[in-house]
Amino acid sequence: MLRRRPALTYFLLTFAISWLGALIVAAPYLLLDESLPKLAGIIMFPVMLLGPSIAGLVLQTAIHGASGLRALFARMRSVGPRRWLLTIAIPPALIFAVLCCLSTVVSPAFTPNHFFIGVSFGCVAGFLEEIGWTGFAFPALRSGGRSAFAASIPLGLLWSAWHIPAVDFLGAVTPHGAAWPLFFAGFTLVLTALRVIICWICVNTESVLMAQLLHGSSTGALVAFSPPGVSATQEAYWYGLYGLLLWIVAAVIVARTGPSLVPANR
Repeated sequence: MLRRRPALTYFLLTFAISWLGALIVAAPYLLLDESLPKLAGIIMFPVMLLGPSIAGLVLQTAIHGASGLRALFARMRSVGPRRWLLTIAIPPALIFAVLCCLSTVVSPAFTPNHFFIGVSFGCVAGFLEEIGWTGFAFPALRSGGRSAFAASIPLGLLWSAWHIPAVDFLGAVTPHGAAWPLFFAGFTLVLTALRVIICWICVNTESVLMAQLLHGSSTGALVAFSPPGVSATQEAYWYGLYGLLLWIVAAVIVARTGPSLVPANR
């Protein structure tokens, strides 16, 4: 199964490790029929990061051997052509622009926060997660003959679903209560579009490090800029607006490159 269904094996192993870890954190409260405190919800997420990283490293070694593992580490040390570093600014620029516009036009509650230490959380998430999502799962999905774009969509959707145990404790407003479905829809919109952009960068730079940096940039900016004064519904809407802008960027990329995500004149 490892060689015939590498992507499926990765997703099963990643979800199993991450969701089991989240369950272990939540179990003491679930057994007592108590609501999960915010701190426990926050702790869930770093525990879940073990899933993509461990699954990616284990399967890369099991399927491709020591040489495959060395190749993965090499892609984690290279950024490719330096001009691609500019793409790291896309998520924070869009997030800041969305919040500034909303705070001016709709409500001061959308004023961006300045919790800059939050960038460090994004760096950890980006580094560990992309070992699996970009380092292993993306090539595994493409090995079946899928184009880069066709592989990026299911990868983005599954990446979104992977967050479900902890998603109610992500963002500035937690838990989201009745607004949870709306927030998760906006969250999924963000992550699927971001995954297309990450895959575009990956196929053009052959760099896992660039995926780690862009992921860290997005997560770090969300933590740093998320306005603490919004309601759960307002947070869901601004996530949705950010997701729409990311999809506009993704649509422009696909229009210019086609499903390969690589320009014809590269």
